[in-house]
Amino acid sequence: MSSRPTPRRTVLAAALGAAAAGGVASASVPAFAASPPSPSPSASSSAAASPSASAAAPGARSAAVDNRAWTTAADWRQGSAHGTHVHADKRPGLTLARPVGTLDYTDPHTRAKTAWEYATWTSPVHRLPVPASEIIASWNAHAPSGTWLQVELRGTYTDRATTPWYVMGRWTAGDAAGDIRRTSVDGQGDGKSSVSTDTLAVDSPATGPRVASYELRLTLYRRPGSTLTPTVWRLGAMGSDIPDRFTVPASKPGSGAGRELKVPRFSQEIHKGQYPEYDNGGEAWCSPTSSQMVIEYWGRRATPEELAWVDPAFEDPQVCHAARYTYDYQYKGCGNWPFNAAYAATYRELQGLVTRLGSLNDVERLIRAKIPVITSQSFLAEELDGAGYGTAGHLMCLIGFTRNGDVVANDPASPTDAQVRRVYRRRQFENIWLRTKRHNAQGQVRSGTGGVCYLYLPADPAPEQRRALKELGLR
Repeated sequence: MSSRPTPRRTVLAAALGAAAAGGVASASVPAFAASPPSPSPSASSSAAASPSASAAAPGARSAAVDNRAWTTAADWRQGSAHGTHVHADKRPGLTLARPVGTLDYTDPHTRAKTAWEYATWTSPVHRLPVPASEIIASWNAHAPSGTWLQVELRGTYTDRATTPWYVMGRWTAGDAAGDIRRTSVDGQGDGKSSVSTDTLAVDSPATGPRVASYELRLTLYRRPGSTLTPTVWRLGAMGSDIPDRFTVPASKPGSGAGRELKVPRFSQEIHKGQYPEYDNGGEAWCSPTSSQMVIEYWGRRATPEELAWVDPAFEDPQVCHAARYTYDYQYKGCGNWPFNAAYAATYRELQGLVTRLGSLNDVERLIRAKIPVITSQSFLAEELDGAGYGTAGHLMCLIGFTRNGDVVANDPASPTDAQVRRVYRRRQFENIWLRTKRHNAQGQVRSGTGGVCYLYLPADPAPEQRRALKELGLR
């Protein structure tokens, strides 16, 4: 098996280490978008805290993780609206009602320059219970052809300074002629923090300030004179302060042991060489393949009309579809975490979010509630018995546990669909998933994801699912 591409967090860690040593100058945020001024963060000054307040003891069981999402009509009305409207339906959302300006946007990937009307919504300032070293935003929306949206984040540090407005993603559901291309934005930083694809990370968590609070700004775009609009049902962010550690404490199997969900099995490997314009084909499609498994677990599928573009000779055409519509044209890959969550939410009455969990016991809670978990991890071949490969970054779907508590995973890095179900030793898997530091094959220190995962579930969860989410600080 060929190795998978180095994840953007490994690249970021190396760059930040050089910057801390004086080897790399921080980049400035590229100029973009004349949005109306949003209210200054009145709570920012009161949100400041000492950097030491977030320090986690070595070997601590889990990092401090905070999830905040705006999803209800009441949530949307708390924000500062400039031309947006709260659509108070069964699934409340934010829409573009009255444009407040026009932007001439030159798409960096097509070079097409197009005029777009826009309106904005800015969230209230959210103060983090523990100042964060990383923040990841995510959103769920419908953005038909001729529309798109941009999500930005501005933070206030523990030293009371503020970040620029960082672009966390420019997104639309499709890629029709005349539409923008989904994209992250490189080169964003202020000397204290930087954005790597989908993650805002402080540059020097050991000595520098953390992010004490943040606000999100959502800009909705459409063609001038159109009545179309994006509809945003969910906007949120996950802030975390995870300790640097090569080894995490082991959890003991809980009541989730012996449970397994019937999740469809799809191999990314059978798509090797297909549609190389999307990250060189299927061998790099672990994220969209895992996403598609869970989407279909919930009974959603792409229609034959939507799949008509795929070569009929290809098996599992919906995996090709997922790769195309999660592709980040700047990152040049399908592994943008929020883009995968947003893709899942394009299916009927589904929602998706990105978070971190603290142990496999948290996964057990979700499995008991019939919610699969897509996890992100990196490891050497000898660190995960039975995998048969090593990887600098890989996604797979956890679907249950054996009676003795070992992990049952749908691992898309399998030769065929029939071989996707794997059993991995609990202790090994928990460590490679939750750690923040690791060694690569050359003995060099690299980063780990610290428990990052995707959760996809119905927009209106069942009571047992709501309880499980609440137990984990989610909604």
